[in-house]
Formats: sequence, C-alpha cells, structure tokens
Amino acid sequence: MKLYFSIRYIAKQGENLFITINSDEQEKQDHQMQAADFGVWKTEVDYFSKEISYKYCVKDEQGKTVSEEGVNHQLSFPHTYKEFAITDVWNKKNFPENYLTNKILKNKLTGFKPEKNIILKKHTHLFKISAPVYHPEWKIALFGSSESLGNWDYNRAIVFSQTDFGIWEASVEIPEHYPVEYKYCIYDTVQKKVIDVESGANRLAYPNSNKDVLHIVADHYFKFKAYQIYHDAGVAVPVFSLRTEDGFGVGEFPDLKKMADWNRETGLGIIQILPINDTTANYTWTDSYPYAAVSVYALHPQYLSLTKLDYALPKDLVKEYNAQKEELNSLELIDYEKMISGKWKFIKAVFEEQKEKIFKDRNFKKFLKDNESWLTPYAAFCVLRDKYKTPNFGEWKTHKKYIAGKISQLFTVKNKDYEAVMLHSWVQFQLHKQLKDAVDYMHGLGISIKGDLPIGIYRYSVEAWTEPELFGMDFQAGAPPDQFTDLGQNWEFPTYNWEAMKNDGYQWWKNRFKALEQYFDAMRIDHILGFFRIWRMPISATQGILGYFYPAVPVTDEEFRKLHLPFDFDRYCKPFINDQILNKYFGENQEKALAYLNKNQNETYSFKPEFDTQRKLSDHFKKNKNEEELAEQLISLAANVLFLTEEKDGETVYHPRFNVYKTESYQFLSDWERRTIYNLYHDYFFKRQDGLWYEKAMEKLPVILNATEMLICGEDLGLVPDCVPVVMDELAIIALKVQRMPSDNIPFYNPKKAEYLNVVTASSHDSSTLRQWWKEDSNLTQKYFNQQLHQHGKAPENLEPYFAEMIMKQHLYNDAMLSIFPIQEFLATDEKLSNPNIDNERINNPAVFPHYWRYRMHLGLEELNKAENFNGKIRNWIEDSGRL
Repeated sequence: MKLYFSIRYIAKQGENLFITINSDEQEKQDHQMQAADFGVWKTEVDYFSKEISYKYCVKDEQGKTVSEEGVNHQLSFPHTYKEFAITDVWNKKNFPENYLTNKILKNKLTGFKPEKNIILKKHTHLFKISAPVYHPEWKIALFGSSESLGNWDYNRAIVFSQTDFGIWEASVEIPEHYPVEYKYCIYDTVQKKVIDVESGANRLAYPNSNKDVLHIVADHYFKFKAYQIYHDAGVAVPVFSLRTEDGFGVGEFPDLKKMADWNRETGLGIIQILPINDTTANYTWTDSYPYAAVSVYALHPQYLSLTKLDYALPKDLVKEYNAQKEELNSLELIDYEKMISGKWKFIKAVFEEQKEKIFKDRNFKKFLKDNESWLTPYAAFCVLRDKYKTPNFGEWKTHKKYIAGKISQLFTVKNKDYEAVMLHSWVQFQLHKQLKDAVDYMHGLGISIKGDLPIGIYRYSVEAWTEPELFGMDFQAGAPPDQFTDLGQNWEFPTYNWEAMKNDGYQWWKNRFKALEQYFDAMRIDHILGFFRIWRMPISATQGILGYFYPAVPVTDEEFRKLHLPFDFDRYCKPFINDQILNKYFGENQEKALAYLNKNQNETYSFKPEFDTQRKLSDHFKKNKNEEELAEQLISLAANVLFLTEEKDGETVYHPRFNVYKTESYQFLSDWERRTIYNLYHDYFFKRQDGLWYEKAMEKLPVILNATEMLICGEDLGLVPDCVPVVMDELAIIALKVQRMPSDNIPFYNPKKAEYLNVVTASSHDSSTLRQWWKEDSNLTQKYFNQQLHQHGKAPENLEPYFAEMIMKQHLYNDAMLSIFPIQEFLATDEKLSNPNIDNERINNPAVFPHYWRYRMHLGLEELNKAENFNGKIRNWIEDSGRL
C-alpha cells in the first residue's frame, strides 16, 4: 500500500520535517520528508495496515525534536484503493476537535451510532474532518466552487456521515484539473438546510487525475462561531457541604443526585466538586483538609451513605443511628470527628454481621481484582495506620518499607489482619458503587461532573510509602507569598521527582488520570503552575517564605563575582541580626530572645546550633506552649536572609529570598549593594526562568493530557510566569478567571473580556464569599461598585441580592466556555434563601493552616428543589445567556 503524505509547514533553516507512524501491525517508524515548493513537505511511504496513527515533528540538524504536533492523526483506509495521497494540516492541541471531543460531549450526545461513508472506485477525494458538534440535529456539510461541490449553492451542499464520534467524512468525484475552493457548513437535519457557513478564507483542494489513487483531504479545525460550540454554566459545591434529609451530618455521594435535580431545574450543566479522596490520617478534624489525601485513588469513607449499603444496618443499631443522624444533621457546620467516628461504628457493624456474604460476593471479588494495584497497598496502609496510631510509616514497628510480597500476605485468609484489610477494601467497593450510581444518574440528566486534582501528595500517604523514589521526600511544596498570606504557604507535601517519572513516560500520572476518568467529565488541576515549577522548601523550614522555585536557573558564585558583589555566605545566607533588629522584633523581650542566640565578634548575633532553623525552633516551642509570641518572633527572624541555598551537581547555588528587598537584612546593605541585589532579584523572578519553565511544562503536560478524555482546566492563580498562559493556550487547558484576583495590575478582572478557553467565576473555595468580601474593605467595595458595576453614589453596607444578581450575570454574558459559581453566590441573590450567618459560608482560608473545612449548606437540597421562583429565575439567566 502506497501512502503519499504532504503538509504545509514553514520551517526554519536547518530544520527538517519527519512523520512518525504507528499501527497495531507494524513497528513505529520515522520517515524524513522532503521540502517542495511553497512550504509544502512531502514523503512516500510503503505501509500495510488498515488503520494508522501518526504525528509530524520538526528536528534540528542534530536530530533533536524542536516541535511536534499535540495530537496524533488517525486514518483508516478503504479496501477499494491501494494508493492514497494524504493532504494534512498541522494538528494543534488547541484545535477545538482536540479538546472539545471529550467526555462532556459524549455524555450529552448519548446514543451515538456511527454512519457508513460509501467510497466508490469513481471517487477521487475523501474529505475528512474532526468536529465536535454539540447539537444532535446538526451535521457537517461541504460546498465549493466545482459542480460536484454544488457551485457554492447551499441547497446542493454535501452532507457528511459521522463515521466515528466527532469524525465526519464525505467521498466525492472532482473531475476538475485545477484547485477547487470549498468551505464547511452546518446542516440542520430538522430544517433540512444549511444554517451557517464557517468563517475565514476558503480552503483549497487539489486535483487528482490518477483514478487509482484516493486523495484524502484530512482537514482540521472547523472554524466554529461562538454560538456553535460548547458553552455551559455550573455550580461549585464540595460534596461534604451538601445537606439532605438522608445525610449523616455531612454530604454523601448519593446526595449528588438531588444536586443534579436542582441543576436540571435551573438549566445548569455542571457540578464542580472538591477532591474526594480519603484523607484519613488520624481521625481528627485536621483530616477535613481535602488536599492531603492518604491515597490518590481511594475515596473518602465520609461520603458513604450508610442507608444505601448493600446490606442494612443491624436492627439493634437502627435507633442509635437515627438519633445520631438527627443530632448531626441539625448542626449548622460539620462536626467531623463525631461524624467520622459514628460512620465507622456503623460500617464495622454491618461488615461484621454480613462478612460471610461479603467475602462470597462476585462483584466484590471482581472489584478487588480490577483494582489490586492500588487497593492492596491502600487497605494494608489503613490497617497499619490504625494499628500503630499514625500514618507516618517511618514510625511503624513493621512494614516501614513497602515490600509487595510481604504486604500481600495480609490478604491471606489465615492472616490475623485479613478481616481488617477486607473491611477497608469493601468500603472502597461501596464508595465506588455509590459514586458511580450518582454519576450515571447525573449523566442521564445531561449533567456533567467536574473534579479537582490536588497538585501534591500527602507526606504520609500510600504513594509516598510504596513509591518514594518518585517524590522529593527531603523537601516540601507550597506557594510564595500572595494576597492570602505574606509568609507564603507550606503545604508540607513532598515535591515530585519529575526525572524519575519521565523514565516510564509519566505512567504514574496517566494511571491517576485514568482512575479519575471513570467518574469525572472535566478536571480542575489545582495549582497547575506546579507542572512548570514548584515552590520548594527544605524540611528545615516551616514558612513558605523560605522557599524557592524548582527547577530554576539559580545564581552562582561566578555571577556574584561578575556583579562585583562582596558575597559572604554568613552575611547573605544566614539570618542577619544586630541590636536594632533585635529591638524591632522583641522590644522589651530581648533578654528572652538572647537565650537562643550567640553574640559574634562584629556585634551581630547568630542562632545557637540547636535553634538555627525554623523547624528546630518550632519543635522546641511545641514543648513550651506558653511562649507563642516569642516563638513566632524567632521563627520570623530566622527568615531574615538574602539568599537560599541549593546543592546542585556538587556545587552550592543560590536563590534570592522572596521579597528580599523587604527584609531587615537588605536594609543594612550599602545603597550600591541594594540596587545590585534588587536587579538580580528582578531578573531571577521575572526574566531568566521563562524558557526553562516552558520547556519543563511542554515535556510533561502533553503526554499526561493526551492520556485522558476529560476536559482539563487549570487553576493558574498567584505569581503567574509569562510562559504559563502561552503553554495553556497551546495545549487548550482552560484557564481560571476570578474577578477579584486579576493577574494584571488592575483592581478587578472584567469577565466580559474573557476569551473562550476560560472558566469565569466570582469566588473560589479559597476566597471569602461575595457577601463576606463586600464587607472586608469598604474602599475597594466602593471602587468595585462604581467602576465594575457602573453604579453611582455610595455602595450599600451589605451586598444586596439585586447587586449579587448583577455580578452573576456579568459572568454569564460573555464568550467564556464555562461560568461556574459557588452555591453560596447563587443563594446570595435571594433574600429568603441566603444564609443569615455569612461567616459560616467560607470554605477555606489559605492564611490559616491547618484550617477546619466544615462548611455545610444551611438549607437542604429538598427545600432548594422546591424553590420554583428562585430556580426559574436562574434558568432564565442561563437561557438568556445562551448557556442552555
């Protein structure tokens, strides 16, 4: 079989184009292409396979790949021809067919059946295009300048067959011996006519005089207009926050059905939730933090409905269960400890009574087998955590190091821990069933579900235990100072060993995405900046302020010399302390502080060795809790450094401390030294890193994203490098726009300016609610009231429902793909439904760590579903904005 490939691509001098072909029947092959006229590259390949997958790439003179397509081309060949001329277009990841042909489309267009496209020997051209059409009554059509293409007559347009999901084909005979112009159209099968034509310049098809060769015009990027492609609106609410009559003081997976019923009533197409993985570390309220999962696969037992298990509660416990349920459901906020201890009591009672049936359950056995790779270590981890009263496997008496063969012995019937590991496995089986049932129900209503992927893993998790080589266990991840906190954030998670992950093609990430994909249609990647670089701290630090970007182009000794800086390690890299600084920090408490310091010969001070890191100080004061103010001051003083150090390839390199120019150490430098270090700081943070971070992101993100059918959104807030929006646009990762957290130097982001690849929202789970924010800063609120809402006069003291509604509509009437709002913001538009206690509505405060995540809707979903006027009002917004 002869394949003649051609593609237009403008390469730089010294660059060459290659095509890499894969198939099930032949090994992967690279073929160099030859440059022809007008930027066209061609090659001829002998290949024998009914279907192939291939990709174009550009290599430099040294054979290094400098650019490649984001997505593979797929072709199947009809048996009627033996030779095929393929005219291609460079396939970009950000073409709509590559990011919109996802699970959302497939769930909304259920019942798809492929149509056959008949290819006859007389046909000269096969037109093939991928196009995600979100309207079931619409089809792709084609018309053009030749007689066979209708001579630009809409009524004679050729209607395509959808041969596979989102793949449209039509075969025609074009006898002309000159290029033919054509365009694609939208054909309405109900009206039986073309209703719109793609925008932009006409396309060109070239003649095919050889009747033995089929010319495949493999097009990409149907030029959709705004109203033709997917737009949606949704609600963001943590599962734990859902309130129903069936709950147990917390939201549960079956409650998502009632949430979906409300979505259907209001016309909202998406439910966005927070991470739902198991965070059980020590059974206290600190486990409420949803971003510190002990397993990236296991689901949290708090979401298990006790009344919807495969087996009923023991009869003698029903009365106790109902009393506890009534008590917990009456609370305004979640009582995590009472809730989780109660749930485990009843779960264990059901398991103990029904374990013989459970062990024989074929579906349970299949679940164990299908999920063995993660479920075995997870269940063992849970048993060992409970046995030794800690998730810190370094403190366990046995199995400190994970050895699969030894762990598998726990699953033998005669092992004393057999029933315990089976209990945790069965709980995961029940959670999976309840979540899958809720998701299937949602899909039946045409509602999509969007999940949340934490950027980090918990230090004492199953993954850290079983695969420590994939993580930087000697470091901590966090975030630099931002609007939430001047000290930065220390999440205490280990960092990723990206080089180790790269060795097997990022399989760890692919497996993780595949596991999420069984439930979710879209995924929010928390802190997507972590795929470019992470904010890394040594274990010795407790505050995020003592972090630096990794990877990064650091400052070297040679650079200090070139700048003629009088580099002195102790002066630049250790806390600078003199009498003025001591007085500023401690005032009358200087004598207490001196107990932790040594005086140097040059009238400066340094920390005693036993107190010379933040971690040492923190551990010391844990035993001396009466000195909280002194502890805070000393820990802050330990951050009074100019540069942080890193050991790299046997050499010490340096990173400027964040906001170095605000440190007391900086103030005691000479004017010239301050200017030089400031310029160096600015170069480090805002210039020199972009190329490296672009390269690192493009190394891993395309591989990972191509492994999933979920729509991917990235939380790109904070200190955003210039390369981040570039990469997100190239890879069609949907960006997040929060109105009061603009990336530019402006007070507010205007949602009307949002481009298509955006999610717009008024608040996030990390921010205060709109009603809280309105009261935080009266000057800022006044500016917002006048400039953003275009209102005259003084802003009201409280956010009135009318203005809350105005803010919501701003976020609906724009070009953004998605408008998603926290449930609190919907309720703020109705005086009768809004929570009278606005301080109970905040989900998280990033400045407080650890924070108690306990927000719960103040009214039940049953009541919300009956609020006909309110629901109808929202539905009218959605319809008017074109998002329904």
